[in-house]
Amino acid sequence: MDAISRKHVPLICILLFFGFSLLTAEKEIPVTKFGQNVGGPTMTFLYCYSCGYRKAFEDYVNILSEKYPQIKVTGANYNPPGMNMYFSKMIFAIKILLIVVIVSSYDIFGALGQQTPSWWRHLVDNKLYACMMIFFVGNMLEGQLVSSGAFEITLNDVPVWSKLQTGRIPAPQELFQIIDNQLQFGDKIQENPDFVK
Repeated sequence: MDAISRKHVPLICILLFFGFSLLTAEKEIPVTKFGQNVGGPTMTFLYCYSCGYRKAFEDYVNILSEKYPQIKVTGANYNPPGMNMYFSKMIFAIKILLIVVIVSSYDIFGALGQQTPSWWRHLVDNKLYACMMIFFVGNMLEGQLVSSGAFEITLNDVPVWSKLQTGRIPAPQELFQIIDNQLQFGDKIQENPDFVK
């Protein structure tokens, strides 16, 4: 019994590490909007970080801060739809687990009482090649899952542009026209004189 326990210590350590890393994953707490930016317009950009749209967002921030200094511009990553983010995290965890098992030369099949397949021996014998292939293929799959192609723009929580619907990012002049129309519409709203302040 003691020999079996010693034999399974690396596997138990790997599983504990794997479980702990999943439990301590970041949990996002949404920011409440109450009391933020009272009185001023806010433009929010949600963009696909893996598509390289962060640079476009930064360019728009610079352009908008010059032309519309009264507008607060914020940006964030557009979360992929459905279960894609969870599948991406699962692929990441499996990728790391496989790399750790290969580097440690742990015989999973022997621990399970099975004969070790030749492909597994090949992976363990060629650690560097196997780990690099697992890493790059895993990254490719993760990137494919989280890539949304989004560049969504809202002004005061009202959608004003969607790359997912139009298929393109707006030209600066188009965005200026949209903002001018939205702000002009906002200026036409009259305050209620009977409203208690």
